[in-house]
Parts: sequence; structure tokens; C-alpha cells
Amino acid sequence: MKKPAWVIEKERAKRADARETVWLFGLHAVRDALMNPKREKLRLVLTKNAADKLGDAIATGGIEPEIVDPRRFDVPLDEGSVHQGAALEAKPLHWGSLEEVCLTGEGAPLVVLLDRVTDPHNVGAVLRSAEVFGARAVIAPHRHSAPETGALAKTASGALERQPYLRVQNLSDAMETLKGMGFVLLGLEGEAGETLAEGLAAAGTRPVGLVLGAEGPGLREKTRETCDRLVRIPYAGVFGSLNVSNAAAVSLYAATAR
Repeated sequence: MKKPAWVIEKERAKRADARETVWLFGLHAVRDALMNPKREKLRLVLTKNAADKLGDAIATGGIEPEIVDPRRFDVPLDEGSVHQGAALEAKPLHWGSLEEVCLTGEGAPLVVLLDRVTDPHNVGAVLRSAEVFGARAVIAPHRHSAPETGALAKTASGALERQPYLRVQNLSDAMETLKGMGFVLLGLEGEAGETLAEGLAAAGTRPVGLVLGAEGPGLREKTRETCDRLVRIPYAGVFGSLNVSNAAAVSLYAATAR
């Protein structure tokens, strides 16, 4: 009997995930990954100088480094990556299901959802803010979002190793699942009639999901329709637009200060 197309596609995606690896680079990002027992480490490439600085982390990580000449640092990093003589090939982190992380995970009953935010620097900064304010997860679609990369890890300054970053097949489906768990979803939109403070007040003590779109396009129509309320961050000046990572930080602070 021939397998349905969706089964074949799911199996193909599972095989692709099994082959996927990520190269982390820079002293801080590599140190944090080495110290993370949940991170599966495959290959560690260091200069002697970097190895001296990472001695304790290497011992904890339990992986033998390849010591290379700084002029022959031959690992597949993007041109211009500031690796500081340290690179680690590893498997992406698996945090568990949406239900496990968002319903019973650590931290406040608060999540951030990113609608097609593809810039790794923005996502890395959002992960940092989410960790600072104790959010349970940052959630993004598997396609059209920043994947787990060295650039994202470097911007996140260690938060990638500690802050759940869940990439889901369909963002709208994940939003409906969160609503079924009791989350109130607040979509951030500059032209919304309601303020963020008003939206948070209406949510009361219920768990909150903050939904942010990419700069420029903002929230997609389907995402906007799936939100419970659309809210805006009020501004005093003529120029009233915040970078998505800044908007996430302001919203997270407001949500935790309720």
C-alpha cells in the first residue's frame, strides 16, 4: 500500500532533522554550549590561545578539541564571522513539545511568538530578553524564521543554551493550541486602537502570549486574525516605530510587571 504524501513528507523532514548540525563560534557561545549538558557536541576546533581560555569548559564538555593554527582555521563559517579561534559543531537543541514547555515549563506563564522574523540578530536579542524576564519560550515557524545558527547564538549571548526556542510547523496552529491552554494572545501592531497596558489588564491573571511580526510587513493576516487582541506600544514622538527586539523587551517588561 502506497504511503500518503503527508506521511512521506513527515518522514523526509525527520531524516533531514537528524542530519542537521549547527556551527557555533566565538568564545562565549562555545563556552556556554560546552557547559550545557543538553547540547550534543560533535566537533570542537580551537586555536591554542582559545583552548587555554576555555580549559574548564572543555573539561566539562567532555569533547577532545582539535588544536589548529590560527591561519588555518578551516571550518564552514560565514565570511566575516568573528570566531575568536573557537568553533563547535553540535546538534540543534530539542526542548520538547509545545505543550510540555508552555504549559508546565519553567518561568512565568508568558511566551513570545515571532511571525516570520528572519534576522538572527533580532531573534538572538529576543531570546536574551525572554531569558531576562523569565518567559517560558520563544516560538517561531520552522520555515521563514531564523534557524539556530552561530550568528544567532553569538547575539543571544548564551541565552540560546538556556531559553527554549521552539520552531513549529504552523504558527497559527500553535497559537490555537496556546489558546486552548488558556493563553491570551496579544498581537503587537502600531495602528491598534488598544494599548499594550489595556490588553494586559484585560488578560488579568491568565497566561499571555506576545505576538510580534517582522519589521516592515508586520503580522500576517492569518496571524492577526488568530490573536485575541491587537495592541500597540504608545509613543510620544513623531517617529513611533520600535525594532522588533526592542518591542519584545518592552512588552516582556510590561507583562511581567502586571
